[in-house]
Amino acid sequence: MQFNTKIFPQADLQSAKLQKSSLKLLLSHSTNCLVLGYSQADFDGFSGAKGAKTKVGFLSELDQFLDGSVNHANVVGDLDSKQASICMLRAEKAWAVNGVKAKRVLLVCLGDIHLASERTLTIFSKVARAALKALSGGSIENALWFTPSFALSHNADFIAEEVRLIVQYAGDQAYCFGVRQPTMKFKAKDKADKFKNLVFAGNNACAKELKAAVEQGVAMVEGMHLAKDLGNLPPNICTPTYLGKIAQGLSKKTGLQVEVLGLKQIEALGMGAFLSVAKGSETPPQFIVMRHQGGKTGEAPIVLVGKGITFDAGGISLKPGEAMDEMKYDMCGAASVIGTMYSVSLMKLKKNVIGVVPTCENMPSGRASRPGDIVKSMSGQTIEILNTDAEGRLILCDALTYVERFKPAAVIDVATLTGACIIALGHVHSGLFSDDEGLVNELTKAGHASLDTVWRLPLDAAYHEQLKSNFADVANIGGRPAGSVTAACFLSRFTEQYKWAHLDIAGTAWKNGAAKGSTGRPVPLLVNFLLERK
Repeated sequence: MQFNTKIFPQADLQSAKLQKSSLKLLLSHSTNCLVLGYSQADFDGFSGAKGAKTKVGFLSELDQFLDGSVNHANVVGDLDSKQASICMLRAEKAWAVNGVKAKRVLLVCLGDIHLASERTLTIFSKVARAALKALSGGSIENALWFTPSFALSHNADFIAEEVRLIVQYAGDQAYCFGVRQPTMKFKAKDKADKFKNLVFAGNNACAKELKAAVEQGVAMVEGMHLAKDLGNLPPNICTPTYLGKIAQGLSKKTGLQVEVLGLKQIEALGMGAFLSVAKGSETPPQFIVMRHQGGKTGEAPIVLVGKGITFDAGGISLKPGEAMDEMKYDMCGAASVIGTMYSVSLMKLKKNVIGVVPTCENMPSGRASRPGDIVKSMSGQTIEILNTDAEGRLILCDALTYVERFKPAAVIDVATLTGACIIALGHVHSGLFSDDEGLVNELTKAGHASLDTVWRLPLDAAYHEQLKSNFADVANIGGRPAGSVTAACFLSRFTEQYKWAHLDIAGTAWKNGAAKGSTGRPVPLLVNFLLERK
């Protein structure tokens, strides 16, 4: 999918009601489909609602250029004021007489945008998805999207968020694993959609913001696609070694500085908790460090840490066989961090960002950790392993100790950590844990901006009681009650030297059933967080 911008200097951007000159300019542009938004007020003015005797406004002006096509659609009931309703108008011979080169015009209703409750990104997302669905799956190869006609607010920041969201959804819709990974292609249903080019139209007043928003959205989509690919690949291909090679490959394509530590280096660092998980597998562990130096020299970096269990059998505490194949997705935290680092490098973000990925398999074998084993973490704390299937926190705790050396401004770890988070939040929000109010607010805001949302859960000291051990500093589980909370509490013991937040993405990283596949979350959340962070 390609995204571009087209600037029409004379186009009216101050109102969703387009002037005739603006419409003529847009309609004379050669495109498979011109996409325009209209409001309930536009519809009422055109349909003669509320006692109006004459048709006025944008739809009336459009109807004149399209030789009555809008009026015909209204008469037959194809045009209405319901939010996210669509009306596709196809070119007729009479259009050409008026200089119309667009083969189609797609009208999309925004609803009553005069109401404050209607001017939200959640509402806008419904409109955007409806429009993008109408554009895909058919013979349309390219479209011209007139951005100002969709603006729920003329605030530049809000328009930029809208554009990024459209690119995000279009990229998400265009993603096809079998097409992106030819060696994995399996059925004809993987045939690519013909809709491959979306151009955002604006004028000089918003040219700079529009271009930046599209570039940011494209970079975000590239990161999401990479994260999805890594998550969807089978575990016999996407191993810890493979993740290391992917990261190193990114350093050749971008300005990322990548270092991959092997078994001996991990042992030398004293990462006993990480190694206790890795030793059960024949596949060696990797510890990946990716640096994006876009900020000032010496500026404290934001550090992202991603859980990279490329397959989780549960170890000696073996998982049930049903749906165990989905445990290839237990590295989606790592995939999202790698994807985010790719995004920030593509957009040349002017901040220092470091991505850290501890990655290994969790397998049962004669060398695997046993319930009751005690290991020593890099921090020096001892951990009693009561359940080997609570392994994510064991590899993360050493990574969280390792990142102290960077003197970070903040650290965010991302992990498919607990099934308990799915019970608590389902598949809508990712779980957010932090005692830093500033980080909580920033991540929550970024979640709303990308519609990759989070929900804060507690970290009260009382929950730490469940992690007490008679034989070590801490146990790796705290029992069934508040399982996602006690997992976060465990991690918090290794983050006392910096500001920290934990994202549990167990319910949001992938879908199962007929829609089975990686979602690419929380790449949009993390990218928006980094973009907006001051």
